[in-house]
Amino acid sequence: MKRNATAVWHGSLKEGFGQLSTQSTTLTNTQYSFKSRFEEGVGTNPEELIAAAHAGCFTMQLSAYISEAGYVIESIETQCEINLVESTIVTSHLTVHAKINAISNDSFQEFVTKASKSCPVSKLLNAAITSTATLI
Repeated sequence: MKRNATAVWHGSLKEGFGQLSTQSTTLTNTQYSFKSRFEEGVGTNPEELIAAAHAGCFTMQLSAYISEAGYVIESIETQCEINLVESTIVTSHLTVHAKINAISNDSFQEFVTKASKSCPVSKLLNAAITSTATLI
């Protein structure tokens, strides 16, 4: 499987602007800029997109492990916080809230740890990946 995205940039770093588009067209000429990345501007930024990718990938991997073990998932919600320090992503923290029928907290935590280490985006990131998970 191969997927792609395209970034187009116009101008200097601080005054310039760009657009991001994805193969699926979910993003089509989506605005990004210095302000949307480092201040409070309109648009997205690479770190936000990495957070979305990590949250989505992890959640799918977690659901696979839990389902394979025979549990019924009502919902899993994952928030990912990317921490950028001096031009380096240093952490990716996953906060998970899940409703899963008949699962123990110990089993749930084991699946969370396994998924946080094994989802493809986790494997890609060279950052400390942590998680906090609550079974509801």
